[in-house]
Amino acid sequence: MIDDLYSDRILRLAANMPRAGRLAHPDGTAEKTAKLCGSRIVVDLRMEDGRVADFAQDARACALGQAAAAVLGANVIGASAAEIEAARDALRAMLKAGGPAPEGRFADLAVLAPVREFPPRHASTLLAFEAAVAAVADAQARRPQAA
Repeated sequence: MIDDLYSDRILRLAANMPRAGRLAHPDGTAEKTAKLCGSRIVVDLRMEDGRVADFAQDARACALGQAAAAVLGANVIGASAAEIEAARDALRAMLKAGGPAPEGRFADLAVLAPVREFPPRHASTLLAFEAAVAAVADAQARRPQAA
């Protein structure tokens, strides 16, 4: 069962982090930490016309958190806030309630389905998407309001 959890595909994702680093002038930033294991992810993003135009992440997480962050980083450009929230919610439901894997641009999260059998790993697996949702909210809060 542990071999399913740390499959070759998950380990490859974790080792190849797209969009690693930080943005110089983000519209929104968020940092999330998994209390149980100490995994931490900082997400910076820029938004244009309600979609992610640029993205970077500093992920210091276990292989499962890194794999989820890799799927996020590979697919987030062009995503709307609603798409990121839907992916986070679907990932959470897949892990905690046996729901189906996320669909659409974040469908590769299906590789993390075996994590549902390991509840202590759920928080670190969700971390990148939790941070991305919070960074979008931060960007929206900072946006100047039309007069």
